[in-house]
Amino acid sequence: MNSRIYLALLAAIFYPLFLNGFNAVLPKQEFISLYAIIPSILFLIAALAVPILGFAAVVSLGRARPKDIASLKARRLAYLTVAAPTLYVLTGVLLYMAGTSIPEELVWITIWLIISFFALTGKNKPLLQMPPPIKVNLRIFHGITGSIVALFVFFHIVNHLFGLISPEAHAEVMAIGRMIYRIPVVEAILVSTMIIQILSGLWLAWKWSAHEVDFPRIFQIGSGVYLSLFILGHMNSVFIFARTYLGIQTGWDFATGAPTGLINDPWNIRLLPHYILGVFFVLSHLISGLRIVLLAHGTSTKIANRIWWIGLTISALIAIIIIAGMCGLRI
Repeated sequence: MNSRIYLALLAAIFYPLFLNGFNAVLPKQEFISLYAIIPSILFLIAALAVPILGFAAVVSLGRARPKDIASLKARRLAYLTVAAPTLYVLTGVLLYMAGTSIPEELVWITIWLIISFFALTGKNKPLLQMPPPIKVNLRIFHGITGSIVALFVFFHIVNHLFGLISPEAHAEVMAIGRMIYRIPVVEAILVSTMIIQILSGLWLAWKWSAHEVDFPRIFQIGSGVYLSLFILGHMNSVFIFARTYLGIQTGWDFATGAPTGLINDPWNIRLLPHYILGVFFVLSHLISGLRIVLLAHGTSTKIANRIWWIGLTISALIAIIIIAGMCGLRI
């Protein structure tokens, strides 16, 4: 088995320790030097590198279709490690709601060890038959429902950009949006399309993992896995945890972990990579879909890939700007 899959797996298993390390070495005084925060920055970089290691593991396993069951299972496990940051948030929320006293790091490591055992053991045999083609209708259906969700996503992202001005500006824009998407019928449609996105996205990722893929497709699959689980966790946090369990409305304070914030709270720090990767992946996943559409309509691979890389760069910049606003940056 390729060593990079084990590296990605270990990074995912120890992901909580990177966040704990960040909080442990973060200086607590009000005025600190750049030198003093370097250890914290290194721990945060390690946490953000987990999805990168997951993608690297997929690439190292080869772009051709898996030749045996072991290679296929390893590829799917690598894709799952990409989603570790958002899975850790979902795990933490569920454990909090369950009221358990078991350390969440122990639960997390145990879950990953179990997954790893089943993914990396068992009888291996060659995959002699070609995998069935991906149904075009499902891909189109996923794209159409994704377009509906994209309307909400674009508003949500613009809404968060207003947080750079002030939490009050964010609340004013959000109130305008809620006049539409909080209408019962509209909210029901939005929730339904999100559920469809989760199910169809995971199904497509499962199917595509058995096929020959290029790097943009690898990225599209990995970002899709992350987003499916991100949406699942987000819906749980909003509809079940906030509205039902806590009986509160979601807003800027809820999203930014007020009053302690995202950075200074041992639990909330997990939201920083969760959010920044969520924004990056949702935008870049849409750009990846656009690339496929461009190729299907005769655009050269060179131009389509150039547009894709530009889109990824812009997506990363927007994600950084939004998380900076959520951490207190104002303009």
